[in-house]
Amino acid sequence: MSWLGKLFSKEKKESLDQGLAKTKDSFFTKITKAVVGKSKVDDEVLDNLEEVLITSDVGVETTLKIIKRIEERVARDKYVGTDQLNGILKEEIVTLLKENNSQDQTEFSLPNLNGRPYVIMVVGVNGVGKTTTIGKLAHQFKKAGKSVVIGAADTFRAAAVDQLIVWAKRADVPIVSQGMGADPASVAFDTLSSGVASKADVVIIDTAGRLHNKVGLMNELSKVSRVMKKLIPEAPHEVLLVLDASTGQNAIEQAKQFTLATDVNALALTKLDGTAKGGVVIGISDQFKIPVKYIGVGEKMEDLQVFNRIEFVDSLFGN
Repeated sequence: MSWLGKLFSKEKKESLDQGLAKTKDSFFTKITKAVVGKSKVDDEVLDNLEEVLITSDVGVETTLKIIKRIEERVARDKYVGTDQLNGILKEEIVTLLKENNSQDQTEFSLPNLNGRPYVIMVVGVNGVGKTTTIGKLAHQFKKAGKSVVIGAADTFRAAAVDQLIVWAKRADVPIVSQGMGADPASVAFDTLSSGVASKADVVIIDTAGRLHNKVGLMNELSKVSRVMKKLIPEAPHEVLLVLDASTGQNAIEQAKQFTLATDVNALALTKLDGTAKGGVVIGISDQFKIPVKYIGVGEKMEDLQVFNRIEFVDSLFGN
């Protein structure tokens, strides 16, 4: 790796460490209390660990799965000291993330589609950081040498269009907008047409973020997808669900609703820097078997990172 690559890698690690600091501090404070006065991992320690994971927003189902695996290791090895618990827990979380399709990405890359743009349709409720994520994605792709076009298809709120225009200017990428009240599918079609004509590498389509249990919104998302397929049959290649990590279990509920309504195949978890609930990344990945692709660990453009399970767990466990 070049010295410049090492510098960027170091900056990324520092940003990730800072972004996960609240989760890490809360997590290990709880684990320390769970094993106090104990030298061996026994039923009481495992009960305490179960409570730690659940209160860290890992989720009940995922927690029980992790506890069961640790119980099996304790039974197999006969004696496991509490000083080994962190290492075992770390190994099980890494394995779990691997099983749940989360990749070890290190950069903002795209598949080669023979001159056609890679289409990302971004979904999620209002307030989760959807617009910000799109702006940062555009910046990161452009920084990686990719040409980007953004489509402002969240036409339900004037503020959504205006905010996305601001982010497009910050990222210095073109945006297609028809203003508030326009037909979202029409905006998506025009955006994709522009992307095809300009031979863009990636097209990112924003969508309305009204309440996830509204049938009309879900029908709208389906219409946007159908219209894009007229230009590129495989579009959208990626349906990216943006979730606010700081909402904990509410983020899991949103994921349930959106995965029922549309073909979500990638996740972005935002606002990890402002919460101690970073464990929700593990739970969401496990419950939905959808890869976590991006995480937001700060306010700067570079603080949207590709998700790397090894780096994430290393940072969480302080290595």
